[in-house]
Amino acid sequence: MGFKCGLVGMPNVGKSSIFNLLTSQKIDAKNFPFCTIDPNVATVEVPDERLDKLSDLNSSKRKINAVIEFVDIAGLIKGASKGEGLGNDFLTHIRNTDAIAHVVRFFIDEDIIHVNGKPNPESDFNDINTELILSDITTLESVMNRITKGKMSEKEKLTLKEEATQALDKLNANTFLEKNDLEKVQETFPDIKLLTQKPMFVIANINEDTSKDELDKFKNNITKNIKVVEVNVKVETDLNELTSEEKKEFMEEFGIDESALSKIIKSGYSLLDLKTFFTSGEKESRAWAAKKYFNAQECSGIIHTDIQKGFIRAETVSYNDYIESGSEQASKANGVWRQEGRDYIVQEGDVIYFRFNI
Repeated sequence: MGFKCGLVGMPNVGKSSIFNLLTSQKIDAKNFPFCTIDPNVATVEVPDERLDKLSDLNSSKRKINAVIEFVDIAGLIKGASKGEGLGNDFLTHIRNTDAIAHVVRFFIDEDIIHVNGKPNPESDFNDINTELILSDITTLESVMNRITKGKMSEKEKLTLKEEATQALDKLNANTFLEKNDLEKVQETFPDIKLLTQKPMFVIANINEDTSKDELDKFKNNITKNIKVVEVNVKVETDLNELTSEEKKEFMEEFGIDESALSKIIKSGYSLLDLKTFFTSGEKESRAWAAKKYFNAQECSGIIHTDIQKGFIRAETVSYNDYIESGSEQASKANGVWRQEGRDYIVQEGDVIYFRFNI
C-alpha cells in the first residue's frame, strides 16, 4: 500500500518542474498554460535509511522500498468547476488521488507568464480552493436528488438530507469539509468522492528572489493545520546531480537538512495516517506502508491475501531492538522478539515475520 498524491495548482506555477524533480523524469515543462493535459503519473521509491540498514545487516539479495505515486495534473483556472479551461478533466483527476499537494508559485521570474498576469500566492491558492468547493457543492446538490429518488424510508431520507444540508452550509460558507462529515451519506453512496475532504498540503515553489515576508504572510493567513513545504526547484535539481559526498557538502553549505522528496513524502504519510513496517531476511528486505490503525492480520494482507486468510500469528520486534541485537536470532536470545495475535496493532518500524497456514 502506498498513496497517490496529486500535484495541483494554477498554470505555470511549476507543477511539472516539481514532478520532474521528484521522479527524475523529463516531461514537458514549457512556458504556456495547459502544457499538461493528460496527467503524468510516476511511481517512485520512498527512501528509508532503516531499510538500507536492515538489508545490509541481513545481506539481502533484494531491497524493495515502499512506493508513492505522483500525478501531475493539468493547471486549473477560475471557472474550472463550470468547465472552463480543462476544468472537468482536472477535477476528475483530483478525485482519483488520495491527497492533494497544492503547488503555489512564490518564485519570481519575469520570463514565465502567469495566467492572471502576475503571481499572487494567496489569491491563486484561494482561487483553486474555491473551485474545489464549487465542484463539491454541485456534487452534493446531485446527491440530494439521488436521496429523493432513492428506495429508502422517509426517515432515512430525512437523516441523509439533514447531513447533506449541513455539509452544503459549510461549503457555501467557503469552508472545506472534514473527514467525518457526510458519514451516513457516503455509507449509502460509496461512490461519492468530495474534493474538499481530501487531505491537503502546500508546496511553496520558491527561488532566491522569493520574499520571506510574503511567504510568512501566506502561512499566517491560511488554515493553521495545512502544512507548507518550501521547495527551491533549482537548488534541489542541482542537488540531485551531485555524488553522495558532494550532496552532503552541498546540503551543509546551504543549510539543507532534508531533500524536497523526503519532505513531501513525510507530509503525505502524516496526512494519510500511514506507518511503515518491514520484512527482512537473506532473500529480501522490504518496506511496507499501512494505515496506522491496521492490526497484524490486516498488515499481513498487504503482503498477500493468502497470508491474511491463513493468519496464525505475527512474530515481531521493533526496528531499534533488531538493529541493537544485530540479527533475528540475537533478538530472540535478548528477549525482544515477540509473538503477537491478529489484533495486535503493528507499530511504526516493526520488523515482522508472519506465520500462516492455507
